[in-house]
Amino acid sequence: MILFVHTITSRHRFIARFLEQELTNAPVVITADKETYLHETGPRINYSDERITGNEFWLKPAGLLSENTIAEQVITVTRRDGLPFFFPTEGDFEFDIFSVIFYLLSRYEEYLPHTKDIYGRYAHVNSLAFKEGFLDQPLVNQWMKIFARALGAKFPDIKLRKPLFSFIPTYDIDEAWAFKHKTWTRSAGGALRDLITGHWKRLARRRRVLNNKEADPYDAVAWMDDLHRPSELKPRYFFLVAEQNGKYDKNELPSETAMQTIIQHHAEKYAVGLHPSWQSGDDSSLLPAEKARLEKISGLKITASRQHYIRFSMPETFRRLLEAGMTEDYSMGYGSINGFRASVASPFFWFDLEKNAETHLQLFPFCYMDANSYYEQGQDAAGAYTEMKNYYEKVKAVDGLFISIWHNTFLGTEKRFEGWKEAYRTLFNSIS
Repeated sequence: MILFVHTITSRHRFIARFLEQELTNAPVVITADKETYLHETGPRINYSDERITGNEFWLKPAGLLSENTIAEQVITVTRRDGLPFFFPTEGDFEFDIFSVIFYLLSRYEEYLPHTKDIYGRYAHVNSLAFKEGFLDQPLVNQWMKIFARALGAKFPDIKLRKPLFSFIPTYDIDEAWAFKHKTWTRSAGGALRDLITGHWKRLARRRRVLNNKEADPYDAVAWMDDLHRPSELKPRYFFLVAEQNGKYDKNELPSETAMQTIIQHHAEKYAVGLHPSWQSGDDSSLLPAEKARLEKISGLKITASRQHYIRFSMPETFRRLLEAGMTEDYSMGYGSINGFRASVASPFFWFDLEKNAETHLQLFPFCYMDANSYYEQGQDAAGAYTEMKNYYEKVKAVDGLFISIWHNTFLGTEKRFEGWKEAYRTLFNSIS
């Protein structure tokens, strides 16, 4: 397939690479030379202001991909058959789908002035997807399917990729145990807090667990192993290995033998990644140190990450990940609501909008996290099951990649999460 543009930019190259991944599984050649374009015998897309020939798919640009700056965009959302679109244009498609894809995948709006949430993150209420009611849709994939059909109608002999649905279950190990393997000060402080607040049952349970008379309520390792054993799925585990605890970093210290053992246990069976600490978001020197620490404990080369509390900001966080040697990140979603932050259910390469350049950091978007269901949306186990199943069905409908996030804390025996692991197991087994 050949793509004609007046002047080739890095944004055009980004779109061409995404088309190769999602549409053709073959090179998309970009050219600004009309003669080269006209001599092409295969499918031709003319992405310019005027039609060149009758035997082409013409898409008039809205202009976003020709720019090299960041500026407020005037966006009016329209709908066709229930699907929203913007950047209307002329030609063989009613809107500039390339500009829409670029705007959503680059997270263009996150580079513009915006209000932060209480954790200093980009607030989902600022997003176009939330405001216009399509946060729960993998819009990019939905429109790509329609675009593929339009190309097929124009070029009956075109060979297009046939995507397959896939599922990657992922887990964040923020706190492997509720009571065990804590520092003496944390254990004593927790017991004192239970005593002062009158949480007698929790205090009694703490004592039973520490005296090895009862399993730790957050210890779900065996249960999770049993869940995955009959499945061919390849789960990913992200470990928080901050050297010191903090307000949001409550992990067992990586110097603790038990913590090292659990990391090594997972490294032998599964893909392991880093869960960069909250503190590393404030002190950039901590990220490479945490990466090196996890590599030493696991014996693996660590190239994947997911930000703790889904705390990241454009472009600083992803630049730090690249500098630290990361090639994959699984943070593209919200830590405040479930949905499709980049409106997509496919991996894509991060585009540094400030530098106006594509990078080799591949982003794997998630659309469902247990903590969002429980803490942010106030759901019970039944509600969480229904929501996760809904997202699974939407991703499957577009043959996309479904990534969920669960925490061991929800899959153990903690009373407040009663019923959650059963709900997860039911849906997990139906997918796998």
